Amino acid sequence: MDEHQHPGEAGPDAIVCALCGARAENGTPPPTWLFSVENGSRRYFCEVCSRAHIRAVEGRLDSTWW
Repeated sequence: MDEHQHPGEAGPDAIVCALCGARAENGTPPPTWLFSVENGSRRYFCEVCSRAHIRAVEGRLDSTWW
């Protein structure tokens, strides 16, 4: 852990759900997670958040509309 990083804080390589903050273990998202490229940046969504917003995902709405 970096000396400036606090426990529970995501590091630069950590994969974190853009909605709820769930963290992917080992820096690799499970196959059940989704990702979206919005305004040029990649955003990851955990299985729980993806399922809760599946209609918006299928409609290709940006996550800001969820």
